[in-house]
Amino acid sequence: MKKNPARNLLLKKAPSKLLERINSSIDVDVRLFQEDIEASSVHCKMLIKTKIISPKDGKKIINGLQQILRDIKKDKIKLDSKFEDIHMNVEALLHGKVGPIAGKLHTGRSRNDQVVTDFKLWIKKHSQIIDDEIKKLQKALIRIAKRNTSTVMPGYTHLQIAQPVSLAHHCLAYVEMMGRNRSRISDCIKRLNESPLGAGALAGTSFPIDRKMTARLLGFSKPTINSIDSVSDRDFAIEFIFVLSLTGIHLSRLAEEIILWSSQHFNFVELPDELSTGSSIMPQKKNPDGAELVRANASSVISNLNNILSLLKGLPLSYSKDLQDDKRLTFNTYDNVLLGLQVMTELMNKIKFNKKTMLQAVDGSYATSTDLADWLVKKLHYPFRQAYQITGKIVGYANSKNKSLSNMSLKELQKFDNNITSDIFRVLSPLNSMKSKNSLGGSAPETVKKSIQYVIKKYL
Repeated sequence: MKKNPARNLLLKKAPSKLLERINSSIDVDVRLFQEDIEASSVHCKMLIKTKIISPKDGKKIINGLQQILRDIKKDKIKLDSKFEDIHMNVEALLHGKVGPIAGKLHTGRSRNDQVVTDFKLWIKKHSQIIDDEIKKLQKALIRIAKRNTSTVMPGYTHLQIAQPVSLAHHCLAYVEMMGRNRSRISDCIKRLNESPLGAGALAGTSFPIDRKMTARLLGFSKPTINSIDSVSDRDFAIEFIFVLSLTGIHLSRLAEEIILWSSQHFNFVELPDELSTGSSIMPQKKNPDGAELVRANASSVISNLNNILSLLKGLPLSYSKDLQDDKRLTFNTYDNVLLGLQVMTELMNKIKFNKKTMLQAVDGSYATSTDLADWLVKKLHYPFRQAYQITGKIVGYANSKNKSLSNMSLKELQKFDNNITSDIFRVLSPLNSMKSKNSLGGSAPETVKKSIQYVIKKYL
């Protein structure tokens, strides 16, 4: 077939080279080739069942589609930009395989419902891949947590050392973030799972098609109910990109911490050589480029979300060619987040933690100040605000003397309140501080062990 089947006779002149360049999307939507052929085969089966086309013609069309699928997979076919997209390329290729009866395949459908059907099928399939990759990262984080329920590290607020927590507890925070992302993916697919195939250009069709049949064979829960909304809806793409963007943000937060922790100022971790780079001039450098690029990619996915929201905001119903850009934004977001998940999973599987350095960071701070205040409340029955003020004065004194709280003498502590006893030193230990946080969701080792069992059951 030399001419684009979508180019009608009303247009007397061939498209200009400029229009071909801006109109062609084959370099992007070629990724939909399997979904396009699957949906076309199902549509053809329905046309046979409803006696819209003959079984003989239908069989030839389906066989031709399967040949095209095999040829594309084996890289035997050169796709042509003059046919604009994967959908018209497949139709042109089918014409080359079976002749004019290829034109019967498009009976009872439009490229508008064809495109959105293929797109939904692609997102359904690849959302499962993302879910699987998130699960792998959760496994890596849980593996670290299981080994480090009593490993003390600083917990931060405002990037200032706040209270002692365990490395396990910190890792489980990211397990929860990733779990919410998996839940959002599942919710996204539930809303997406309606088939638009058969909605036509926007008004439906006069042919006696069976949309319930095609929905069932393609794995959708049911057909969409409004033909105009069917072809113009891109909520599912926005929602998918949003979930991926939020996943990318969570990856970026984890990457940022790894970058900080690998610096000489923190020295909490040793990065794997495989995910680090050197310098072209400074031979001593070990740069966290893998994590830095994961952090950088979050900017791209946030931009893609903004782009697709802006793209959709001014479109009247139903379909406009602006929507062609939805695939580029979705595919780019998917690629970035998938790669980010794989990089961070490998990094967490191979990273080494400097436990001694993390403990020293806590020991060299006033991270147990809240425990001191809590002791005054529990043992001396002071109002918390009074205990808070006393503790603040003690910390100020310790800081002026360049002492840790645990290194202060009882005599020094009693300068601020005569009722303080030696029992107070028990709570000033970072490990004891951590052990005391045994409320639900807290950082006490026994509590964290229960949390680990909970997340294993919930997410793995």
